[in-house]
Amino acid sequence: MAEKVFLKAKDVNEIIELKSKYGQKAKVIAGGTDVMVRVNTLVETPDCFLYIGEAGLNYIKEENDNIIIGAATKLNDIIASPLIKKHLPLLVEAVSGMASVAVRNMGTIGGNICNASPAADTVPALLALEASVIIVSKDSQRTVAMKEFFTGPGKTVLNPDEIVKEIIIPKNDNLKWAYKKIGRRKADTLSVISVAVTMNLKDDVCKDAKIALGAVAPTPILALNASALLCDKKVDSLLVDKVANEVEKEIAPIDDQRGSAWYRRRMSKIIVKNLIEQILGKGMK
Repeated sequence: MAEKVFLKAKDVNEIIELKSKYGQKAKVIAGGTDVMVRVNTLVETPDCFLYIGEAGLNYIKEENDNIIIGAATKLNDIIASPLIKKHLPLLVEAVSGMASVAVRNMGTIGGNICNASPAADTVPALLALEASVIIVSKDSQRTVAMKEFFTGPGKTVLNPDEIVKEIIIPKNDNLKWAYKKIGRRKADTLSVISVAVTMNLKDDVCKDAKIALGAVAPTPILALNASALLCDKKVDSLLVDKVANEVEKEIAPIDDQRGSAWYRRRMSKIIVKNLIEQILGKGMK
């Protein structure tokens, strides 16, 4: 490997300064659990690394009606956080099924998001929880909804001089949720499909719903049409079937070494149906 430039930022201001100076040449790393695999296999050959793991972006805090997670927060810190356990148990469930303990001790939530893998393990949960990211550069700061962050496999809305600083997740302690991942990691294999469903229920009526899926499209997706079918309705078995069929129309899976497009389509419908029924309970008619 040719000699590389290694930059270590001491705080957020220095991250922004260095990213502004080096732009796309600077590959941001924190845990490095995905990036360094790609570098070592020559999939990526960056000239410069910008290390942000000790720049003050590892935190979890409560602010007004939101939980705020710094981009360099370790995955196992999320699992252990009392705040996350109390207010965002869906995220705990999703992160707990990721990789190995060793990888979770190093890997960060910001890295999992910014790698923009269609199978990113944290993202379906974050989509279903209506998360947003705070993006900063030398001259600006903007908030982008998670559902608008991804533009394709490995691609995001980030400009060359920008970084993700924080993930913002609204608290909603009355939210009902369910999560399922097929292909829980064995020797660090990626998920075949993952689904997160959230529902706001009032007097047996679904006031709001979010259905998010990973590994079934070029990016993790929020199934907007299927989710909308549940809103302001008392959910019965016929509606659940309709929702599951709508999900199949919104996904665009591919064949790969982990599973076929046919399998992903079939299992998406089954999992979505099962998760909605799980939230509503066995008494649904």
